Amino acid sequence: MELIVKGWSALKEVDRVIDYCEINDKRLIPLLRTTNENFELALVTDNSNTHARFWLSKIHLKYHVPGACKAIGATLLVEAADMGDADAQYELACRLRVENDYVQDDQLAFDYLGMVVDQLHPVALYMMGAVYLTRDCVEKDISSAIWYFHRAAEKGHVGAAMAYGSLLLRDQLFIQWLKRLEEEEKRLTNP
Repeated sequence: MELIVKGWSALKEVDRVIDYCEINDKRLIPLLRTTNENFELALVTDNSNTHARFWLSKIHLKYHVPGACKAIGATLLVEAADMGDADAQYELACRLRVENDYVQDDQLAFDYLGMVVDQLHPVALYMMGAVYLTRDCVEKDISSAIWYFHRAAEKGHVGAAMAYGSLLLRDQLFIQWLKRLEEEEKRLTNP
């Protein structure tokens, strides 16, 4: 666990300063190497460590680390997702959906998203609500979308809370409108 904490800490430092320097800045190389080494050592120590596998995949896919390889990153990401890491499953679902025209697979992305939803990952719950709301890969189902937004909002997702509230408000206004229409119809038919 210590290796993961050291690697994650170095990665957070890279994320903090990367916006203020060039991608290939020589000052980032030691931090990226430290991150890479710590995650690799964590995997050597415990090959079943899904967090180390996921973060190492992110290093290969996102950053300019000496020796980075997108194929290795993709393999590590798929392995971490198949081992049950919720963050890896969510990342893979997103990458399968929009990342690459050659590998785009909506059904596989939906399957991985479903695996993450089973673990009650708040962002995945929000995304699943959006999928049901927009008829993307599934039949449009407002009640399912509301349920997913509600669960994500319970987990603290602000966007889901807003979507949930607006859908409830819209349905409430629609119900009030229907009641007024029925009252008006009764009044007109029974003078």
